[in-house]
Amino acid sequence: MLRVAVVGGGPSGSCAAEVLAKAGIQTWLFERKLDNAKPCGGAIPLCMVSEFDLPESIIDRKVRNMKMISPSNREVDIILDDEAEYIGMCRREVMDAFLRDRAASLGTHLVNGLVTKIDTGANRQGPYTLTYSDYAAGEATGETKTLEVDLIVGADGANSRVAKAMDAGDYNVAIAFQERIKLPPEEMKYYESLAEMYVGTDVSPDFYAWVFPKYDHVAVGTGTMQKNQSLIKGLQQGIRERASNRLLKGEVIKVEAHPIPEHPRPRRVVGRMALVGDAAGYVTKSSGEGIYFAAKSGRMCAEEIVASSQGGQRIPTEADLKVYIKKWDKKYGPTYKVLEILQNIFYSNDAAREAFVEMCDDKDVQRLTFDSYLYKRVVAMNPWQQLKLTFLTLAAVLRGQALAPSSYSPVASAVRSPEEVEDMETVSAIKGGIRVRKPEATSPSASATPGGTDPKDSREPVLAGKP
Repeated sequence: MLRVAVVGGGPSGSCAAEVLAKAGIQTWLFERKLDNAKPCGGAIPLCMVSEFDLPESIIDRKVRNMKMISPSNREVDIILDDEAEYIGMCRREVMDAFLRDRAASLGTHLVNGLVTKIDTGANRQGPYTLTYSDYAAGEATGETKTLEVDLIVGADGANSRVAKAMDAGDYNVAIAFQERIKLPPEEMKYYESLAEMYVGTDVSPDFYAWVFPKYDHVAVGTGTMQKNQSLIKGLQQGIRERASNRLLKGEVIKVEAHPIPEHPRPRRVVGRMALVGDAAGYVTKSSGEGIYFAAKSGRMCAEEIVASSQGGQRIPTEADLKVYIKKWDKKYGPTYKVLEILQNIFYSNDAAREAFVEMCDDKDVQRLTFDSYLYKRVVAMNPWQQLKLTFLTLAAVLRGQALAPSSYSPVASAVRSPEEVEDMETVSAIKGGIRVRKPEATSPSASATPGGTDPKDSREPVLAGKP
């Protein structure tokens, strides 16, 4: 019987293990931190709920209103009118635990362990010997053990040990930084079914920042590409300041940071080792979405293993595993390319960001965007829609040049008067989390970095409050 080790217990690894275990294949799933809370916006599309049979108990909030906020604080509401449609907001520690436990209930051997070494055999063809620290006993150091398997699925994230063992090649990574902020009831009520996305050089030079609602707090974060990752804490300060009037009396209960891939690795299958999820590089540009594609890649890889192994009766070849890559690239390659083009166009400067938010005010654009996101399908446009979208893009970009702000300011509170906001801010700002010195300039034209700060500035932001 085929023996498979799945390294990494996030959505990609758990979904792979579930498929393998259902087929009766001997499966081991390795995860070091069973209470792991990956710093992630935690948004999942509607189709994932049904496709992966997710219970409502793991969904904290059902978002039906997405507010886009431009550099000049122009706010555009994208509203889902159908009550059956929503974007699910999840805490990763809750969702990941559910998926791992389900895989274990189907026969997966769930190992609370850290893989420290992989012997890949002759020419990386296996059999494969994994050396790992087993933490099942609760000891801090763990017990060193080994396991021999015929095949490995690498689902262990951007810093994948499996990728290193198979010489999958490097890729650039972005950095995501997030603070979980607990809010007073009135502010939290405002975010009950609403998520916000902010764009501007102050919050990210090449991506966006977010305020996403969870069970009893909001996740406030930002991301940027590898070349700007030294600025990440200053960018986080930018989103805190832009959203400050809606985060009154907030208290940071958790600070998180994590690398995310910018593009697929050069090699995703070597020998009888295959990569899925972040380890493979399956995070989209523009939206930064990775959860659905992680789960989907894990499932597709495992389905190919089951089919090519004849239900676990033979060991698949490298060529067999590469069929999964071909199917993946055919199905999702165009989506990744289109989103990369959109990011390069609309996240390049504040004028383009103003244009992007303006375009989002069009109902046809909203419907096309939501259909493709919620259901992961390419929506065909009629000739009129195509022509309209072209004109909207050109007009928005031209007007954006005039609308781009010379400085940034906080959005207005949605639930309190300006006087009340001022009184509250004099008493208490956000407690805990990052702490940075105020920059001298706030004009986006003053520097290529947020707030006009010099990238060589030695005043490194520091973390404060609860880790």
